Amino acid sequence: MNLIVNGSEVEIVSPPLTPLLHVLRDELDITGPKAGCQQGGCGTCTVLIDGEPRRSCLTAVAAVDGASITTIEGVGQAEELSAVQAAFYKHYAAQCGFCTPGMVLAATALIERKGGPVERDEVLEALGGHYCRCTGYVKIIDAVMAASRGEVDSVDDLPVPEPGQPEVLPKGSPA
Repeated sequence: MNLIVNGSEVEIVSPPLTPLLHVLRDELDITGPKAGCQQGGCGTCTVLIDGEPRRSCLTAVAAVDGASITTIEGVGQAEELSAVQAAFYKHYAAQCGFCTPGMVLAATALIERKGGPVERDEVLEALGGHYCRCTGYVKIIDAVMAASRGEVDSVDDLPVPEPGQPEVLPKGSPA
Protein backbone atom coordinates (compact mmCIF):
# COMPACT_ATOMS: atom_id res chain seq x y z
CA MET A 1 0.00 0.00 0.00
CA ASN A 2 1.08 3.55 -0.67
CA LEU A 3 0.21 6.82 1.00
CA ILE A 4 1.20 10.41 0.50
CA VAL A 5 2.05 11.62 4.00
CA ASN A 6 2.77 15.31 4.44
CA GLY A 7 3.62 15.55 0.75
CA SER A 8 5.94 12.54 0.57
CA GLU A 9 4.97 9.23 -1.00
CA VAL A 10 5.57 6.30 1.36
CA GLU A 11 5.11 2.56 1.02
CA ILE A 12 3.36 0.90 3.95
CA VAL A 13 4.30 -2.59 5.09
CA SER A 14 1.85 -2.90 8.00
CA PRO A 15 -1.09 -5.32 7.63
CA PRO A 16 -4.12 -3.78 5.88
CA LEU A 17 -6.33 -3.62 8.99
CA THR A 18 -3.73 -1.79 11.07
CA PRO A 19 -5.14 1.53 12.30
CA LEU A 20 -3.67 4.49 10.43
CA LEU A 21 -2.68 5.97 13.80
CA HIS A 22 -0.36 3.03 14.49
CA VAL A 23 1.10 3.16 10.98
CA LEU A 24 1.87 6.86 11.37
CA ARG A 25 3.34 6.56 14.85
CA ASP A 26 5.02 3.15 14.79
CA GLU A 27 5.99 2.59 11.17
CA LEU A 28 6.57 6.16 9.99
CA ASP A 29 7.68 7.65 13.35
CA ILE A 30 5.25 10.58 13.03
CA THR A 31 4.24 11.48 16.57
CA GLY A 32 1.88 14.43 16.03
CA PRO A 33 -1.29 12.30 16.06
CA LYS A 34 -1.76 11.14 19.64
CA ALA A 35 -3.20 7.87 20.94
CA GLY A 36 -5.94 9.04 23.29
CA CYS A 37 -9.09 6.98 23.80
CA GLN A 38 -8.44 4.89 20.66
CA GLN A 39 -12.21 4.72 20.19
CA GLY A 40 -12.71 7.85 18.07
CA GLY A 41 -14.13 9.93 20.89
CA CYS A 42 -11.38 12.35 21.92
CA GLY A 43 -9.98 13.73 18.65
CA THR A 44 -6.30 13.53 19.60
CA CYS A 45 -5.56 11.23 16.65
CA THR A 46 -7.19 13.49 14.04
CA VAL A 47 -5.43 13.78 10.69
CA LEU A 48 -6.54 15.18 7.36
CA ILE A 49 -7.31 12.52 4.76
CA ASP A 50 -7.59 14.18 1.37
CA GLY A 51 -8.25 17.43 3.25
CA GLU A 52 -10.99 16.14 5.56
CA PRO A 53 -10.49 15.59 9.29
CA ARG A 54 -10.70 11.92 10.27
CA ARG A 55 -9.93 9.85 13.35
CA SER A 56 -6.82 7.86 12.49
CA CYS A 57 -7.40 5.41 15.35
CA LEU A 58 -10.56 4.15 13.61
CA THR A 59 -9.24 4.19 10.05
CA ALA A 60 -7.73 1.01 8.67
CA VAL A 61 -4.71 1.79 6.53
CA ALA A 62 -6.21 -0.25 3.67
CA ALA A 63 -9.12 2.20 3.54
CA VAL A 64 -6.79 5.06 2.69
CA ASP A 65 -4.47 3.36 0.19
CA GLY A 66 -3.27 6.07 -2.21
CA ALA A 67 -4.74 8.91 -0.14
CA SER A 68 -3.05 12.11 0.91
CA ILE A 69 -2.59 12.20 4.69
CA THR A 70 -1.69 15.41 6.50
CA THR A 71 -0.56 15.40 10.11
CA ILE A 72 0.38 18.41 12.22
CA GLU A 73 3.94 17.97 10.95
CA GLY A 74 2.70 18.80 7.45
CA VAL A 75 0.75 21.94 8.33
CA GLY A 76 3.48 24.41 9.22
CA GLN A 77 7.17 24.56 9.91
CA ALA A 78 8.95 25.44 13.13
CA GLU A 79 10.27 28.56 11.40
CA GLU A 80 6.92 29.49 9.85
CA LEU A 81 3.76 28.42 11.62
CA SER A 82 0.45 28.14 9.79
CA ALA A 83 -2.18 30.78 10.58
CA VAL A 84 -4.00 28.38 12.91
CA GLN A 85 -0.80 27.34 14.68
CA ALA A 86 0.22 30.99 15.09
CA ALA A 87 -3.23 31.86 16.42
CA PHE A 88 -3.04 29.02 18.96
CA TYR A 89 0.35 30.36 20.04
CA LYS A 90 -0.69 34.03 20.20
CA HIS A 91 -4.00 33.31 21.97
CA TYR A 92 -2.47 30.86 24.47
CA ALA A 93 -4.86 28.18 23.20
CA ALA A 94 -2.46 25.28 23.78
CA GLN A 95 -1.58 24.16 27.26
CA CYS A 96 -0.29 20.62 27.61
CA GLY A 97 -0.44 20.18 23.82
CA PHE A 98 -1.90 16.67 23.75
CA CYS A 99 -5.15 17.71 22.05
CA THR A 100 -3.60 20.55 20.05
CA PRO A 101 -2.57 18.69 16.87
CA GLY A 102 -6.07 17.31 16.30
CA MET A 103 -7.72 20.64 17.02
CA VAL A 104 -5.34 22.52 14.73
CA LEU A 105 -6.06 20.08 11.89
CA ALA A 106 -9.84 20.23 12.40
CA ALA A 107 -9.69 24.04 12.51
CA THR A 108 -7.47 24.17 9.43
CA ALA A 109 -9.96 22.02 7.50
CA LEU A 110 -12.86 24.23 8.64
CA ILE A 111 -11.13 27.44 7.53
CA GLU A 112 -10.10 25.95 4.19
CA ARG A 113 -13.61 24.60 3.58
CA LYS A 114 -15.26 27.90 4.55
CA GLY A 115 -12.77 30.07 2.67
CA GLY A 116 -13.17 33.01 5.00
CA PRO A 117 -14.19 34.09 8.49
CA VAL A 118 -15.95 31.50 10.61
CA GLU A 119 -18.49 32.02 13.35
CA ARG A 120 -18.37 30.67 16.88
CA ASP A 121 -21.04 28.02 16.25
CA GLU A 122 -19.10 26.74 13.22
CA VAL A 123 -15.96 26.38 15.34
CA LEU A 124 -17.92 24.56 18.04
CA GLU A 125 -19.29 22.14 15.46
CA ALA A 126 -15.90 21.55 13.82
CA LEU A 127 -14.26 20.89 17.18
CA GLY A 128 -17.12 18.79 18.54
CA GLY A 129 -15.66 15.58 19.89
CA HIS A 130 -12.23 17.11 20.45
CA TYR A 131 -11.61 17.01 24.16
CA CYS A 132 -9.21 19.21 26.07
CA ARG A 133 -8.80 18.65 29.77
CA CYS A 134 -6.65 21.76 30.34
CA THR A 135 -8.74 24.65 29.02
CA GLY A 136 -12.27 25.98 28.95
CA TYR A 137 -12.11 26.15 25.13
CA VAL A 138 -12.58 29.96 25.08
CA LYS A 139 -9.03 30.65 23.93
CA ILE A 140 -9.18 27.80 21.41
CA ILE A 141 -12.36 29.18 19.85
CA ASP A 142 -10.94 32.71 19.84
CA ALA A 143 -7.77 31.45 18.15
CA VAL A 144 -9.66 29.66 15.38
CA MET A 145 -11.88 32.66 14.73
CA ALA A 146 -8.84 35.00 14.64
CA ALA A 147 -7.04 32.70 12.20
CA SER A 148 -10.09 32.60 9.94
CA ARG A 149 -10.22 36.42 9.85
CA GLY A 150 -6.50 36.78 9.19
CA GLU A 151 -5.99 38.51 12.53
CA VAL A 152 -2.77 36.70 13.35
CA ASP A 153 0.70 38.14 13.09
CA SER A 154 3.63 35.93 12.27
CA VAL A 155 5.35 34.37 15.22
CA ASP A 156 8.88 35.66 15.54
CA ASP A 157 9.55 35.10 19.23
CA LEU A 158 9.99 31.34 19.25
CA PRO A 159 12.98 30.17 21.28
CA VAL A 160 16.20 29.63 19.37
CA PRO A 161 19.30 27.82 20.57
CA GLU A 162 22.09 29.95 21.94
CA PRO A 163 25.47 29.86 20.18
CA GLY A 164 27.20 26.57 20.84
CA GLN A 165 23.99 24.72 21.74
CA PRO A 166 22.72 22.05 19.36
CA GLU A 167 19.53 22.82 17.48
CA VAL A 168 16.74 20.57 18.67
CA LEU A 169 13.66 20.14 16.50
CA PRO A 170 11.12 18.07 18.39
CA LYS A 171 8.83 15.82 16.42
CA GLY A 172 5.15 16.67 16.43
CA SER A 173 3.44 20.01 16.59
CA PRO A 174 5.61 23.09 16.39
CA ALA A 175 2.73 24.99 18.03
